[in-house]
Amino acid sequence: MPVRVDVPPSLLQWARTRSGIEAAVWETRFPQYKKWLNEETKPTFKQLEAFARKTHTPIGYFFLETPPREEVPIPDFRTVGDRPVVEDQTGSIAPTVVSADLLDTLYTCQARQDWYREHQLQNAEEPLSFVARATINTSINEAADHMRHILDWSIESRGQYRDWDAALTHLRENAEAAGILVMISGIVGSNTHRKLKPSEFRGFALVDPNAAIVFVNGADSKSAQVFTLAHELAHIWLGQTALSDIDQESTQRFRQERWCNQVAAELLVPIEEFRRTYDSSISIREQLEPLAKRFLVSTQVILGQHEAAKHAFASAADSFLIAHAMVGNHKVVTHERAGNSRRKIKIPDAARAKNVDCLDPFEMLRREGARFVLDNTLIGPRAR
Repeated sequence: MPVRVDVPPSLLQWARTRSGIEAAVWETRFPQYKKWLNEETKPTFKQLEAFARKTHTPIGYFFLETPPREEVPIPDFRTVGDRPVVEDQTGSIAPTVVSADLLDTLYTCQARQDWYREHQLQNAEEPLSFVARATINTSINEAADHMRHILDWSIESRGQYRDWDAALTHLRENAEAAGILVMISGIVGSNTHRKLKPSEFRGFALVDPNAAIVFVNGADSKSAQVFTLAHELAHIWLGQTALSDIDQESTQRFRQERWCNQVAAELLVPIEEFRRTYDSSISIREQLEPLAKRFLVSTQVILGQHEAAKHAFASAADSFLIAHAMVGNHKVVTHERAGNSRRKIKIPDAARAKNVDCLDPFEMLRREGARFVLDNTLIGPRAR
């Protein structure tokens, strides 16, 4: 007679959420699950072994009274609202559950990092000088410029590549040439049945001066992978191990994520180059696709740099002057001339970006019909 095991329903639910198996295949793969969950019957030990294997759950967990709370072994900057999450098959939030796919990927990379560290030390390799070179107080431009130098991600080198695949390969190869081990995969290990979900995480960085590792979720789009790689490389420069989803909410909540996003954006789409390329007379919506293809990033990154460029206008030019003119429908009068200066945003450029008329003093005087009249009492005898 087969031995049946009394498994608490909460453990069965936890294993299902943790497995990450799609709802569409769950019932076919586990036809007895509902009966176990409703306690109409109990699984045999053989059935439980198969259930544990297919859900990637250590079988010993099913003999606990309550589900264990597994923690991500590195700092977790993923958020929905204000908490790290994973969604179960019904779409509900299970904040204490970490998927087996994510955990196994992390543990595999940590094991490879141990091997890589030992290899580097045995071969007397020097620690990477750029690891933890920056802090969140380091300027975005300074950090991006240094990364661009180390990674050889210049305007000229990037121009050789016509698509995101080539750009990703170039950035990855140059990161590895600099001494960073980069892994890109959309599955767990070599198991093609265990696909990673970009909605759960985009990538992570494991920081060590002797064995820096970056992992990028290869199930994401190529343009997203390029940005994720740049973001995780920024974590290496920051010297902070982290798990990221690069979501807007996480960047608002965590200063480190915001810094890494800004550095990645500046690395891939330098503000100065963006200004020279962007046509302020045309809607940004019409330019999204062409600009994304030019810079080999997503349209979301282009939108972000567009906002950053507008902020730079407001910060570098006389923002109060422009704002006052906009509110009062005034014209701006200045001696400055428009130009593509790399050091300063000129007032006429800022005015044009905000659709404010800008005149030089002589044009203003002509429009106002100003006349200079000399007072006869001030004219000397010789003039008479």
